[in-house]
Amino acid sequence: HVQLVESGGGSVQAGGSLRLSCVNSGRSYGDFCMGWFRQAPGKERQVVATIYHYGKTTYYHDSVKGRFTISRINVKNTVYLQMNSLTSEDTALCYCATDLIYSGSDSPTTADFGYWGQGTQVTVS
Repeated sequence: HVQLVESGGGSVQAGGSLRLSCVNSGRSYGDFCMGWFRQAPGKERQVVATIYHYGKTTYYHDSVKGRFTISRINVKNTVYLQMNSLTSEDTALCYCATDLIYSGSDSPTTADFGYWGQGTQVTVS
């Protein structure tokens, strides 16, 4: 059983930082890919970052490269997303996701992930 719970969202001013956390209260992450996604109002859900190969490999969307960092602590079943230099374009509902089959790639999509958290809101003004 996989249950993902996100936390750490909030409201910040442009240029500020937030750190999102996602805890899997069920099955261990192992070598399964973990990802962060976001969905802004009126837009499709898009991948932000993923981490796989036991945390050795990461993927970032071009829009967040150099500003966001994804990391994981397997023993805590937790994955993080450190977000720096936030802009209004980063305002969105952010989701954590994983899957029991998908092991990661350099072109992730929402269809690759079967388990999702409830989302945490990030608002940048």
